[in-house]
Amino acid sequence: MVLQTHTRPGPEYRRVCEIARKLPGVEESTSYGTPSLKVKGRIMCRLRTEAEGALALRCDFLDRQILLQADPDVFFVTDHYLNYPMVLIRLDKVRRTALPDLIRRAWRLVAPPKLVAEYDAPKKQER
Repeated sequence: MVLQTHTRPGPEYRRVCEIARKLPGVEESTSYGTPSLKVKGRIMCRLRTEAEGALALRCDFLDRQILLQADPDVFFVTDHYLNYPMVLIRLDKVRRTALPDLIRRAWRLVAPPKLVAEYDAPKKQER
């Protein structure tokens, strides 16, 4: 059994939400009784309140391996997440400048292709 605490999300998670809400289709929700962010109903991340805390963020396996090797004090996985395309992030230790890119990458993994194409379209026109 996993003990979940129902504390209010701290300022680190609020920062994640602020960044994510700038992306199309992101909605605040809950997953497993904890705050989460979803895109069209698909989970992008969730705030874990279990004993180790952290943010569970969608991430492909290659990027996850790179993050785990680059900064194991910030990025980690538990046995539960070994076979899921997610990485756990200690929000109190992650560089604030790294968050936007991590969140955009997670968004791209769960957003419908049409939404991603619409988001990218203005950037292509600028070239």
